[in-house]
Amino acid sequence: MRRNSRIFWNNTKGVISKERCDAPQAHLSARYTDIWAPRKVMNFATAFLNYLAKTHFDTRYQAFDLFLEIPKGFKARKHITSRIVTQADVENVLYAVKTAFENGEIDNDHFVNYRALLMFGAFAGQRPQATIARLTVGQFRNAVSLEKPVLDILPEQDKIRMQHYCPLHPQVVETIAPLLNGRLDHELMFKQLSFERWLRRQKVPLMHGGRKFLLGDLRKFCEQERDILQWDQSNKNYILTHGVSGVDWRFYKSPRSGPVFDIYMKYWGDVELAG
Repeated sequence: MRRNSRIFWNNTKGVISKERCDAPQAHLSARYTDIWAPRKVMNFATAFLNYLAKTHFDTRYQAFDLFLEIPKGFKARKHITSRIVTQADVENVLYAVKTAFENGEIDNDHFVNYRALLMFGAFAGQRPQATIARLTVGQFRNAVSLEKPVLDILPEQDKIRMQHYCPLHPQVVETIAPLLNGRLDHELMFKQLSFERWLRRQKVPLMHGGRKFLLGDLRKFCEQERDILQWDQSNKNYILTHGVSGVDWRFYKSPRSGPVFDIYMKYWGDVELAG
C-alpha cells in the first residue's frame, strides 16, 4: 500500500488531471514488463479517487477512472507456475548465509536470525510480509514451551485475517532457540526486511529457470513440496491459509492444535534441510 501510494503521488504531485493520471501509466509501463504490479497501483489509484469523491462530496474525481484503466490484452492460459523451488534451492540459500557469516559480511546476530527465518519460512510456508514480519518473540516462546510446539498466529498477522495454528518442525525449534534468550516478548522475532534486502543483493540462482531466489519462494517451496510428500490437503490449506474461504471452513471445520501438529509431522517429520 505504501509503495502504491508513493508511485501515485510522485506522478500526480497532488493534482488530479488527465495528464497527471496518464503519468503513472507511462511510469509503470517503462518499469515493469508484467501486468500485475501496474494493476495493483491502478487499483489503488481508482479506490483513492473514489474515496476522495465521497469525502469531498465531489463526483468529478470518479470521472478520472477512465484514465487509470489498464489496457486490455490477451491473457495466455497458464496451468502451472514456471517458478520451481526445490529443497536444494533452500539449502543453497542456507549455505550462502553461512558463507556470508564466515567471511565477515554479516555478524552472528544476523546469521542466527536469517538462518532461523529461512528454516521457519521453508517448513511453515507463511507469507513473508503479512505473517513472518509480524510474529513476536513471545509467540515463539509460548510455542516451544508446549509438548507439541504450535504457533498461534493471530488474525492481524494473516493476510485473510484467519487465526490459525502453525506447527514448528524440530529443525525450526532448534534454530529459533538462540533468538529467545534475553529478548522481550513484544519484540519482532525476525529481521524480515533486512534479510529480504540482503537476499536481493546476493542474487542466489534457482536451479530451474535461471531466476533469483526471493523471500516469497519459501512459501512456494512449502506448497510445491506438498506434492512430493503427498501432504494432507486439508492440513496444508489450514496451516498456509490457502483455499480456506469455502462454507466448510467458515462454518464446520475447527482444527485443534494437537491434531494439526500430528498430521503435519506425519508428512514433514523426516524432512531435514542441510545447512
